[in-house]
Amino acid sequence: MGREGFFITLEGGDGSGKTTVLGRVAAYLQNRSMPYLITREPGGIEIAEKIRSIILDPAHTAMDARTEALLYAASRSQHLAEVVEPALKEGLTVLCDRFVDSSLVYQGYARGLGIDEVWAINRFAIGNRMPDLTFYLDVDPEVGLARIAANQEREVNRLDLESLAFHQMVREGYQLVVKAYPERIVVLDANRPIHMVEQDIVRILEERVLKGF
Repeated sequence: MGREGFFITLEGGDGSGKTTVLGRVAAYLQNRSMPYLITREPGGIEIAEKIRSIILDPAHTAMDARTEALLYAASRSQHLAEVVEPALKEGLTVLCDRFVDSSLVYQGYARGLGIDEVWAINRFAIGNRMPDLTFYLDVDPEVGLARIAANQEREVNRLDLESLAFHQMVREGYQLVVKAYPERIVVLDANRPIHMVEQDIVRILEERVLKGF
């Protein structure tokens, strides 16, 4: 059996450009003939995608914060078992749009459930699996929401309907999580043009690839 693949996640507030950056990271790996898999949370596989549709349905504004946290953890557990773990065992680099940090931030901090409490739920869901590297795209909430409003092709989900104050809480939560995992999480200023963010990502990937992450 060959070496296990790398697990790279992208995090950030809504409108931070994660989807675009994910494509750039994939292009980097492809140019270097490094096999990879792109996936997302919540979702990435049939069961998890069905849970995603429940969580993000704009009609489900009555959803309790604990219900939301548990649904995310359930989706994550299935996604890991069915997609991420098998791909890593095959030696693929897995690129995932969001992972456990999102739950710590959105439900733990912004929803007020407590980061430690949400972490306990997710420890059960993910076991010992954590990303090898996380890119956090730090964007001003006003900038992110303006991007969402300008992008007619982007799906509008329940989180997009939250107030500016909620998205500001999300950013504060990410700052706390970054401080807790400084070795794993790389902060990128996502207020800048995408090509500048891409340059930073390529530089960091070059450094990490050389030392095996």
